[in-house]
Amino acid sequence: MPPAIQCLDSSRYFPKVKANDHINLTIESHQIFGLLGPNGCGKTTLLHQLQGLDAPTSGTVKVLGLDPRRDRQELMARIGTQLQEARVIPRLKVIEVLTTFGSFYPQSQDPMTVLESVGLAAKAGAFVDKLSGGQRQRVFIALALIHNPELLFFDELTSALDPQSRLKIWDILRDLKAAGRTVILTTHSMEEAQTLCDRIAIMDAGHIIAEGTPDELIDEFTQGSTLKFSVSGTVQLAPLEKISGVTSVDIQGQDVTIIGKGDFTPHVMQVLTDQHVSPAHMSLNPATLEDVFLHLTGRSLQA
Repeated sequence: MPPAIQCLDSSRYFPKVKANDHINLTIESHQIFGLLGPNGCGKTTLLHQLQGLDAPTSGTVKVLGLDPRRDRQELMARIGTQLQEARVIPRLKVIEVLTTFGSFYPQSQDPMTVLESVGLAAKAGAFVDKLSGGQRQRVFIALALIHNPELLFFDELTSALDPQSRLKIWDILRDLKAAGRTVILTTHSMEEAQTLCDRIAIMDAGHIIAEGTPDELIDEFTQGSTLKFSVSGTVQLAPLEKISGVTSVDIQGQDVTIIGKGDFTPHVMQVLTDQHVSPAHMSLNPATLEDVFLHLTGRSLQA
């Protein structure tokens, strides 16, 4: 089985702009893959090529083993898309929208079955413009699923949604992966990417500057987690420094700061217990994908 997506040295140049510059990326099937980067980094240009809306200036792009431009009609039957500007006629009922979109494909699923899969069966008779923001986003997911595609593209799916609606959509995406589908997710939410994605590519200025699992990226590009606590007695420095994963120990009077990678906290607690020291005011700040992005680009993703 070919990869879901394969870009080999693909570039897309416009006058005075290198939107994508020598992209090399392989995305295997049956996973949630995150594509992160600030506005203007080249994500949209790359997505357009993957969906056959544009072609690389040089290099090759394959999606499900197909050329997205040459084989676009065949590809459209196998992929589902939801972009930020997705719009439907507001005075149609939900079931009418799905039935209409389903008619565009030679084969489509039963609209009620699809609505059940995204938790909207009870809203089948509701008008689209009467739905909440989270419910409308689930309609867009249903539209992307109506023809039973194997590869899905979701762009900023949960932006501006309340936490409860966001969690519902996260559950749907997990269900899609569990059903054997591949999901390509672009998002500005580092929390979302770190929670949902099996692998992530970070783009900046037309390049992919890092790619891997969230844990791999955090391990490679950050110092690790920071553990802080205070003590009333004396702490011996050497046993703490010998703990596997610990990269830095700083003791300033009663305040202790330990930086390290991996799950080093239980070992710290054991060392303190052996020294008959009780920590107080303990806090652990794990490294995150936001730290990775700051390290790689010098700015936050929201900047």
